[in-house]
Amino acid sequence: MGFLQPYKRVFWLTIILSLLIAILAPLKPHYTQVIIDEKVIGEGGKSLFYYISLFLAILVAEVIFRYLFLYATSWLGQQVVLDLRQSVFQHLLRSRLRYFDTTPLGHTVTRTINDVEAVNELFSQGLIAIIADLLTILFVLIMMMAKDIKLTLISLVTFPFFIYSTWLFKEGVNKSYQAVREQVARMNAFLQERITGMSVVQVFAAEEREFAKFRSINEEHEKANLDSVFYYSVFFPAVEILQAAALGLMVWYGANQVVEGTVSLGMVMAFIMYLEMLYRPMRVLADKFNTMQMGLVATGRIMTLLDKDESLPDTGTIKDVKLKGEIEFDRVCFSYNGKEEVLHDISFHLQPGRTLALVGATGAGKSSVINIINRFYKLRSGCIFIDSRPIEEYDLSFLRRQIGLVLQDVFLFSGSILENITLRDPAISLEKVIGAARIAGAHDFIMKMPGGYDYEVMERGATLSTGQRQIISFIRALVFDPRILILDEATANIDSESEEIIQYAISQLVKDRTSIVIAHRLSTIQKADHIIVMDKGHIVEQGSPRELYDAGGHYRRLHDLQFLSQRMGMN
Repeated sequence: MGFLQPYKRVFWLTIILSLLIAILAPLKPHYTQVIIDEKVIGEGGKSLFYYISLFLAILVAEVIFRYLFLYATSWLGQQVVLDLRQSVFQHLLRSRLRYFDTTPLGHTVTRTINDVEAVNELFSQGLIAIIADLLTILFVLIMMMAKDIKLTLISLVTFPFFIYSTWLFKEGVNKSYQAVREQVARMNAFLQERITGMSVVQVFAAEEREFAKFRSINEEHEKANLDSVFYYSVFFPAVEILQAAALGLMVWYGANQVVEGTVSLGMVMAFIMYLEMLYRPMRVLADKFNTMQMGLVATGRIMTLLDKDESLPDTGTIKDVKLKGEIEFDRVCFSYNGKEEVLHDISFHLQPGRTLALVGATGAGKSSVINIINRFYKLRSGCIFIDSRPIEEYDLSFLRRQIGLVLQDVFLFSGSILENITLRDPAISLEKVIGAARIAGAHDFIMKMPGGYDYEVMERGATLSTGQRQIISFIRALVFDPRILILDEATANIDSESEEIIQYAISQLVKDRTSIVIAHRLSTIQKADHIIVMDKGHIVEQGSPRELYDAGGHYRRLHDLQFLSQRMGMN
């Protein structure tokens, strides 16, 4: 209802229109009765032309009101969907990475697309349509009882059976719809993961096994849909039978009354029309109730997502200042799940313009260090300072713009190379992009692409080599001119020739920037000012490359083991 507030005038307009339609609908049978009784059988009252004109006027008015009603409800639903979908995506943009670590991507897509679309149906085919149908039924019943109570009661003999069958239908279809929604979310999650990881599936020849899994999910989805089809195939014929029985009873009783002269023929014809008007909305009312229920269920899931406080508090006010790039960790502890700590009592101090290298085995906690500098996750304890200020005091967007991050696993979006570098930031000019590309030694290879910087990159950069994707991500970090540069295995997937170019570019760029480099290949960090050796979330050694090598500890063992492996590989 909160999302409905900006459009409450349109909402009340739909209610007024539904009321007008409900008032006009019973008038058509009434004037049909008048025409038959007074002009066809008798010759009393006003002229036939008058009644026909009145009948047509009612018909035209009803058509206009119904058109406005359908358009307004659809417009209302689309506006709410527009606002709601934008709110969901904006919420996702602000959510911390922990949400995406623990939630299957397919479920999130289902919430944003399928569930939000169900909200549209809630307005266009559910809530307001139910109100309109109920009002029509109410006015039809009032008109019928005003004309002849006995004939009305005879017409409603089958109504209790109809109400009971409608309730059974509603309950059954609601359960099947729930199952369908669950299977859709499950299928979306499965497809998203398998399509994204198709190379892994094919490399390990797992096509048959994955197809068997998909077939099982698809069969469950089919079964859920067939359950709903079963309820429809039973309910609608049952309604037709009940309506026909009601009509038969009413005609039988009415015909007898016509013979006896207590009921007119026009009255019987009017009641035939009333019965159709009564049963027609009742026939679809159960389906609309289910549409409304599914819309409410979908809305509940969406609101559960929106109500989860997954975003990091952005209470920082410092921005538009020139940072020096000084970094300090003070007894920092961190956990992804709030239980097992992955960083234990991490403390170090990095002067502006210096380069820090983080080394250690896989799982030592190196990537966790850079994740918390960017405030992707919340600290468990301790504090991180940039230029002697806690990072929480900085505006979050400003802080992240000051930190250039190049990851080993590069993600490129569908679009041109230029758009992937600038991320559609109009403040970054083409000249600046070209300058950064020249520093990285990438300008020549980009210009060889069809269209140069306008070359269209497929999703995840599928049309580029691994090395080319890595270099583009490197340029992307540079054009934002960060004060702090973080390279997480940035040269791991680049060939030797490209790595030499990148290493030269890095040596030029880090002169005026604070840099943190994560590397398994120790040859890439020999020029670092300071090295921290990590193991199981602890700092076990730190110092200059020469100091750590001479100490003969963890770094020395990693160094000797790595260079021994390289020499053996060369032999």
